[in-house]
Amino acid sequence: MAERPGSLAPYRAVLASRIASQTAYRPSLAFDLVTAVILGAVELGEVWLLFHNATVIGGLTFSGVLLVFALADGSFCIADVLFGHLDRLPRFIRLGQIDVFYLRPQPILLQLMTADIRISRLTRPLVSAAALVYALTHNDIQWGPATIGILAMALVCNPVIYSAVFVLAAGLQFFLVNGGEFTNAFVYGGRYASTQPASVWPTAVKVTLGFMLPLAFTGYLPALVILGLPGQGALQPWLAWLLPAATVWVVALAAVAWRSGLRHYRGAGG
Repeated sequence: MAERPGSLAPYRAVLASRIASQTAYRPSLAFDLVTAVILGAVELGEVWLLFHNATVIGGLTFSGVLLVFALADGSFCIADVLFGHLDRLPRFIRLGQIDVFYLRPQPILLQLMTADIRISRLTRPLVSAAALVYALTHNDIQWGPATIGILAMALVCNPVIYSAVFVLAAGLQFFLVNGGEFTNAFVYGGRYASTQPASVWPTAVKVTLGFMLPLAFTGYLPALVILGLPGQGALQPWLAWLLPAATVWVVALAAVAWRSGLRHYRGAGG
């Protein structure tokens, strides 16, 4: 039976071609997959190095910070697989290549999502998964409905939050045009900050990444609940239960920014 217009068939065809082209050269693909794991291990090594000079950072031991890292970094890596290539949007806009996406009868965001899928990124979350297993087995955790519930909530909501941040940053590019570096400071800088205890953030960062962009909800706050630890200042453990509300908030911001950006764009003028 023929595919109906507007079905997922075009996206499946594009994804199949992308995957086929990347798997055509197996040694190159294997190198990229291993490199992604090594890069993740290097970032994890930064956390390990911090504890050569301090046994406790922001009220957390090494195993506690590892839990923060695993929850935040793993979720970011999942979002990066699907939405990470949206950071190429400023280039598309400058060169007028985005106009081609407007001419096709499919949603522009879905076109961009399938335009440059990199399967080499699939191994990157393995480092975070290993860190999560270590953290859950080397911390003194009182397992119960609340602990399991907040962990499950974080594993579901966190990738959505980071995906929304990617879309939010992409939507702003229609207004900023050459503002890729500015938004990357929040996307990638925010990801790095979220893998650290939010209790050590400066006040301005706590306000920005704690509530405006609720990245503290992805790692630090759930970790406090899982570990049964108190918070500091405005970032208290009970806020972690507002994770679904924080997810809805950042998704709404992303939707407004993306739709406003699409309406604002008037072409490259070439």
